Formats: sequence, C-alpha cells, structure tokens
Amino acid sequence: MSLHPTLQPYADAWAHSIEAISEMVQSLVEGEWNRRTPCPGWSVRDVVSHVIGLDTEMLGDPRPIHSLPRDLFHVTNEHQRYMEMQVDVRRHHTAPEMTSELEYTVIRRNRQLRNESREPGTLVRGPLGTEVTLEQAMRARAFDVWIHEQDLRTALGRPGNLDSPGAYIVRDVLLEALPKVVAKDANAPRSSAIVFDVHGPIEFLRTIRVDIQGRGTLETAPALGPAATLSLDWETYFRLACGRVTPEAVADRIKTEGDPELTAAILRNFAITP
Repeated sequence: MSLHPTLQPYADAWAHSIEAISEMVQSLVEGEWNRRTPCPGWSVRDVVSHVIGLDTEMLGDPRPIHSLPRDLFHVTNEHQRYMEMQVDVRRHHTAPEMTSELEYTVIRRNRQLRNESREPGTLVRGPLGTEVTLEQAMRARAFDVWIHEQDLRTALGRPGNLDSPGAYIVRDVLLEALPKVVAKDANAPRSSAIVFDVHGPIEFLRTIRVDIQGRGTLETAPALGPAATLSLDWETYFRLACGRVTPEAVADRIKTEGDPELTAAILRNFAITP
C-alpha cells in the first residue's frame, strides 16, 4: 500500500517546505533564533517549535502538559492558547536541541507518509480536539509549513520558494476563502463583481460575483464593469491574507480601482488565518 494519489501533492509540498526550513536553520547562531518573524509574537525559535509541535501531533504523540505564562500579549483566544503550548514548552531550548528535534521529527514524518495507506476521508485528530479528515489535516500541514517557511525567510533575509509546491496549495486555500471575505465580511453590494489581479511568481485573475442573495462565488472569467478591482503582487497577497502585514503597511504595493469604501472594507477583512 502507498499514499493515496489525492494526498500525494500535500505530502510533496510539506516535504519541500520542511526541508527548506531544516536547511535554513541548520547553521543559525544562537542570536538568530531570537529574531522576530512576521508571525505575531513569534521568534524564529517559536516558529520552528510550532512546526515541530504540529508534526508530532500528526504522528500521534501526546501534547505537552505545560502551564502557559499569563503575560503572552499575542495569546487572546483558545485557538492561540492551543497553538502556543507547543511553542512555549520549547522557549528555552538551545539551537542544537531545536535542530536535532526538527531532524528527528522530519525523519519520523517521512516514514509515516511512506507507510500511509489510509483513505483521504479517514478521520484523524485535529486542533482543539476536533476531528478532521486525513486530507484536511495534510492540506492544513502543507499550507501551514509553507507560510512558516516564508515567515522564517523574511526574518532571516533569505527570500525564495514563492512558487514552490506549497505556494500553489496556499493559493487555492486562500482563494476558497475569498467569496466570504468579499460578500459577507466586506458586505459587497449584491449583483456586483470584484476582480483580483495578482502578479509575480504566481499569477492569477479571479472574479468574485455577489448574487442577489448576497452570496459570493469564485470565477475565473473576467468581469465587465466590476464594482472594484484590486491589483497586487503574490507576496503581498498571501502576507495580507495570512495577517502578516496590515493594508496600511503595504498600501504602495496595492492598486485599487472602483468604489474606495468597498476596496477598504475588503482589505480590512482580508486576513483569514486565526
């Protein structure tokens, strides 16, 4: 038995990103582990701890029993508390401890994926004790690890892999969220169309059509006379959508046309990651 074909792209994307992370952190000196990343409240060490922690959970390891300090300003809800546990428990680990645990986790996960014979619809443990399908879990890991690879690249000044396998999974996940962002969160007018023109290493043109009931749908066909058009580069797109930058911080990288109140509302609600 081998990995189901539906799951293979997620396994490949995860492997590509985790290997890039492993290579990046291998030679870091102690001070570099404490650099701030675009991920709110997290250093390089914290991001790597998070990656290790969630992959050990995919392996079925028990979660650490650990009390979080009360003064973590970036932890404001249950989801963040859950994620912080794997991070805080490693906050005082040395560079060699971090790299060796990451290496060991990657070896174990690669072995698990080689022997994975379950169907994509099999229920597995998800965050906060939820149950998700194996496909959802693997897609989420591919998404998460690529985003954190980019966090580390930004923090360490090593840009790259903006069009690697994980980038395309991130694009698809973010596009799936776009109808809700536009139609519900930004409250775009009914019977309108909003166009997103994204350029760079990954390029796409997508239209969100809002119907008479106020529901949004994603289309590849361009719209004539859209209510608004937003043009931006791929890196700005995903950093905004993942809450790494504010619209104000990247205003010079976004070109908007049409209703200014609508484009402002879309950008205000653009971040979809918790």
